[in-house]
Amino acid sequence: MAKDPVRVLVTGAAGQIGYALVPMIARGVMLGADQPVILHMLDIPPAAEALNGVKMELVDAAFPLLKGVVATTDVVEACTSVNIAVMVGGFPRKEGMERKDVMSKNVSIYKSQASALEKHAAANCKVLVVANPANTNALILKEFAPSIPEKNISCLTRLDHNRALGQISERLNVQVSDVKNVIIWGNHSSTQYPDVNHATVKIPAGEKAVRELVADDAWLNGEFITTVQQRGAAIIKARKLSSALSAASAACDHIRDWVLGTPEGTWVSMGVYSDGSYNVPAGLIYSFPVTCQNGEWKIVQGLSIDEFSRKKLDLTAEELSEEKALAYSCLS
Repeated sequence: MAKDPVRVLVTGAAGQIGYALVPMIARGVMLGADQPVILHMLDIPPAAEALNGVKMELVDAAFPLLKGVVATTDVVEACTSVNIAVMVGGFPRKEGMERKDVMSKNVSIYKSQASALEKHAAANCKVLVVANPANTNALILKEFAPSIPEKNISCLTRLDHNRALGQISERLNVQVSDVKNVIIWGNHSSTQYPDVNHATVKIPAGEKAVRELVADDAWLNGEFITTVQQRGAAIIKARKLSSALSAASAACDHIRDWVLGTPEGTWVSMGVYSDGSYNVPAGLIYSFPVTCQNGEWKIVQGLSIDEFSRKKLDLTAEELSEEKALAYSCLS
């Protein structure tokens, strides 16, 4: 029996990440090879022509799963009846700009998109915020869409999670698919904490702890962490453009696991609304290890946190509390 199409919104769809993301969604990478989709693409009026070009290419690609395309600069039209919203559009920080200036631009963008989603999206719409500052943009969206359940609003830290998997795989010369259960704690920023204390690698003899196999605590507590934290900047330096295909791929991973579930015994990292777990202040959007089942995420409980990790968890929570205060000050 053919499935009904799922409506997926991508904002900032004419941009770099959007251009990498929409064909992945249309090909079934996000929701599965048997799930038809209707793409809703939103961008700002100056990008309308480019957006139309992306629509033309989607038609030209003749994706069997793609059952329709809405390309618009109207936020209401874009949000109407969507089941999944991937918020890639935002105001990027430009040279010479203060953080508060960027925050205030993004607060106004996310305020208007929140109210459009709340009024016009399908019931139980799942929202993923990608645009930076992702955690705080997601928090603003939650504030201004009070009828969207907090469990339905998340931000992307899967890119950082995947970067951590990649670094371990390269270091140990193993397949990335054999590495699991790294954790990204906190903010999608350079204060995030990539944690391998519970991560394992599948080897012929079974599963072995990453820390044991790497056998180099100085690297794991130093260079590994900074490499993952600063990988985005390294890619900008190399490409003269920010990460696009890896961000798009991570967005697909995030939504796919959220909707279709995580494999037994595996967790992933998602920026979600804190309930006070691991002594993280409640009311922040903070990256935790989660498992997903039946379209719902759940924070993995009971993991041991050593003193080194505790300091890192607290540091990134402090930054998020400061960002939250800054965002709220833009509202007054």
